[in-house]
Amino acid sequence: MMGSRFFRMMVAENNELAKQLPIKRTCGFQKLLRHHISTSRFLVPQRQVKQNFPISSVLTDDSSSMTRMEDETENIGILSTDQGLEPFKDHFKYRMKRYVDQKLLLEKHEGGLEEFAKGYLEFGFNREDGGIVYREWAPAAKEAQLIGDFNGWDGSNHKMERNEFGVWSISIPDSGGKPAIPHGSRVKFRFKHDGVFIDRIPAWIKYATVDSSRFGAPYDGVYWDPPPSERYEFKYPRPPKPKAPRIYEAHVGMSSSEPRVNSYREFADDVLPRIWANNYNTVQLMAVMEHSYYASFGYHVTNFFAASSRSGTPEDLKYLIDKAHSLGLRVLVDIVHSHASNNVTDGLNGFDVGQSSQESYFHTGDQGYHKLWDSRLFNYANWEVLRFLLSNLRWWIEEFKFDGFRFDGVTSMLYHHHGINMSFTGNYNEYFSEATDVDAVVYLMLANCLVHNIFPDATVIAEDVSGMPGLGSPVSMGGIGFDYRLAMAIPDRWIDYLKNKKDEEWSMKEISQSLTNRRYTEKCISYAESHDQLLLARMLKEMTLKTFTGFFTAIVGDKTIAFLLMDQEMYTGMSSLTDASPTIERGITLHKMIHFITMALGGEGYLNFMGNEFGHPEWIDFPREGNEWSYEKCRRQWNLVDADHLRYKFMNAFGRAMNELDDKFPFLASTKQIVSSTNEEDKVIVFERGDLVFVFNFHPENTYEGYKVGCDLPGKYRVALDSDAWGFGGDGRVGHNIDHFTSPEGIPGVAETNFNNRPNSFRVLSPPRTSVVYYRVEESQEGHNNSEPVNVQGKLAADVPAELESPESSATLAADDVDDVTARKIEDQKQNRIVGGESNV
Repeated sequence: MMGSRFFRMMVAENNELAKQLPIKRTCGFQKLLRHHISTSRFLVPQRQVKQNFPISSVLTDDSSSMTRMEDETENIGILSTDQGLEPFKDHFKYRMKRYVDQKLLLEKHEGGLEEFAKGYLEFGFNREDGGIVYREWAPAAKEAQLIGDFNGWDGSNHKMERNEFGVWSISIPDSGGKPAIPHGSRVKFRFKHDGVFIDRIPAWIKYATVDSSRFGAPYDGVYWDPPPSERYEFKYPRPPKPKAPRIYEAHVGMSSSEPRVNSYREFADDVLPRIWANNYNTVQLMAVMEHSYYASFGYHVTNFFAASSRSGTPEDLKYLIDKAHSLGLRVLVDIVHSHASNNVTDGLNGFDVGQSSQESYFHTGDQGYHKLWDSRLFNYANWEVLRFLLSNLRWWIEEFKFDGFRFDGVTSMLYHHHGINMSFTGNYNEYFSEATDVDAVVYLMLANCLVHNIFPDATVIAEDVSGMPGLGSPVSMGGIGFDYRLAMAIPDRWIDYLKNKKDEEWSMKEISQSLTNRRYTEKCISYAESHDQLLLARMLKEMTLKTFTGFFTAIVGDKTIAFLLMDQEMYTGMSSLTDASPTIERGITLHKMIHFITMALGGEGYLNFMGNEFGHPEWIDFPREGNEWSYEKCRRQWNLVDADHLRYKFMNAFGRAMNELDDKFPFLASTKQIVSSTNEEDKVIVFERGDLVFVFNFHPENTYEGYKVGCDLPGKYRVALDSDAWGFGGDGRVGHNIDHFTSPEGIPGVAETNFNNRPNSFRVLSPPRTSVVYYRVEESQEGHNNSEPVNVQGKLAADVPAELESPESSATLAADDVDDVTARKIEDQKQNRIVGGESNV
């Protein structure tokens, strides 16, 4: 550990650095990274890495002149978009300074941020010079050995050497032309502390398994280096970044219709075709990072570089991602860098043996422990922690070809209080104070800069409930750099309405405000329900499981929106062979409306959790002691939506049509969003998104004939999508071949004289509990297919591009490539193509 002498030298060398080294610009910081900073909060490098490349420079301006950092941060872009942030200018300058300072240290000692994030090429197991080299950062260890199947778990002949910075290493030459450690064999890191040897899974391990036949058996690290014949080779390029992500959130393990853990390959072959057929463009995979406790839903990560072995091998996961790419689907992974499992036997926490935070991945004492999650908290100011986490991001992008991340638990990272017992009101003092964890903020800035540097088309989403301003602003403007944030208040609003309000008490203005309450220029992903709603943590003592020295809380979910609406009648009333009861009719109509208005008005992207598109009943409950280790509610009942006589198919068809509407009339990416009416008496919301006009009638009884709605552009309008169409289980009351001609309103350009501040209007039929979308017919579109309503059945088997081949068999993807159920469903669609919800047969 270098001390203050390093800082003194660093400051003294400041002027010379700027003059001697060439320019390297990254992340838009052409101005902010010009000059060195005289102080740093971050822990300095614990070693100088051996490099085979020249050290990159700090940034300088064209004249190489030196000015004060304060002058360079006076014009922080985020302040110009929100003048309310001006009183917190010093905060933004401080964290900018910290960010720049850390990047300069990385430039000087590691060759830059991007090279620094290649730690997996040095740490863990790697092939070097005709052998295997294993390195581990464990400064608290007094002795260390490498043990495993290859040496009979006797490390006496495989002792490791420690360098001055606490990195242990060993080089094992090949034997007889073969690696000394066979691919797929078990390995562990054995080290001595306080006179006792401790066995741990290597921190950078790329695969970990457990003997499933032994209850509570510990995990083992696995040396993963498959021969070329067994290594999966990607065949398809990444799909282009969509203008607006339509995300299908999925959990591979619980994606089977059977009560068991599903595999990566089964998900690829059986579930991905469903996602593609429903017109999503992005898949978000949960619980990919290895976690020893299944019921943690993947949030208590034990092995950060290892894909969960429950669902298969790393090569199987690559097959899944490649299959998704062949279908034009991008794949995001849930990344958990907000905390780590408390499990000492299987996880990173096992390297913490009471040493100082400078020699650990985690803070010490209460600062390093999340009391609600029972997990460990990273020390984001530690050099090796930064290397570990940043390298982890690069690993998932480059090794597995993921297209981006959804960062979990960002609120916990942003604040020292971790959001515990906090009710955020929107007061800016809640976001920018001593409670802000600037170490974590700077890490997230570095992380977003890194991800977008190595993969400019990446999509990075933040899960933050606090609403911190600047979270979704570029790093170059002083923001944290996420592309999107989850609009987490929206599902809370719907749950509140469904549980606590009668239909007549629903406020159109409150619904509209909840959906549109987001920061200007910061994009949001909207959702009506996700795994968060299905998995509300309940700290019930009887649902805890003590595993080794870790203490885990089982997570039991709340009901789905469909189940809140229809409850027990879903067991008996979903057959379309009989008339729907009032409960079922209300439930299906509101399920469609809630999800649709959330998508249309709530953000610049949309997310749906696996199964919710067709109204999956009940809740999620992972196998645990409290339910006798049952998988009954830890699966997806695809048979419900595949059964032609059940009403689940109607909700599924409408969800598919919602996505197709955005394909045909891209409204999610449009910056034009105008709510023209929130009529509390009529229970009607009217708004424009792009050039579409949306009319939502939430009234349980009233039909409005000739209902006047405002619009921007004059002309002729027709129905683009109708939730009341027959194909969606509706009554088909709205005519789809009717032309709606506009009338001018008031004085052009004088909003107060217009109808609902809109210069034009037209009249529509609005039945109760319906949502109808209208598009403007261009004269040039007359008689062309793009003037037709949305095809509510979505893609058909014949629509699957012939060039999309199975990554493994190279056979064309058709009905034979998907499971039998999907094939039958697609064949049914071929026989009964429906347009606008009305049968054309």
